[in-house]
Amino acid sequence: MKIRLHAFEPVSVVNGPGKRAVIWVQGCTLGCPSCFNPETHNNESGIDWEIDKLVSAISAQEKIIDGITISGGEPLQQHHALTELLKRIRMASELSVLLFTGYTWEEIQVMPVREALFEHVDVLLAGRYDANRRVAAGLLGSANKTVHFFTDRYTQFDLDIVPEAEITISPEGEIVLSGIRPLNW
Repeated sequence: MKIRLHAFEPVSVVNGPGKRAVIWVQGCTLGCPSCFNPETHNNESGIDWEIDKLVSAISAQEKIIDGITISGGEPLQQHHALTELLKRIRMASELSVLLFTGYTWEEIQVMPVREALFEHVDVLLAGRYDANRRVAAGLLGSANKTVHFFTDRYTQFDLDIVPEAEITISPEGEIVLSGIRPLNW
């Protein structure tokens, strides 16, 4: 099985508590005005990754990371592949899972993927980005987003103390700005 990715970052400190591998999926049809990841929207862009390859890439970092963060694009629009990835991560490791989605908590309640989320995710951040309610703090882009803790691994305090931004330079020289308050905002 494959999942379409925009990017994979093996280690980040601004996309959730502690050091985390970050998966940005490709594809989103929600159309939030002023989204800060518009390059992740086109379903035709990105690259297909085998779930096995992605689990291996994450496992290679397991000794130095605390968990994984999944963002997008919209992860729940690839719910079959996402569910398989989440199951495989839980079977292969003790890593925590934080998931960002633009869907609201109410929308998620009627989705078939909800049981997998409750079972395999530690923290879910839900809701569409609303530029008029921008806060960019505590991992929340806007004040309408909701935070759901499915395990006791983290608290709101843990999310609040995550650094706001980081700069990563790839071996090829590509500069990536990441975090809830990227430096170019």
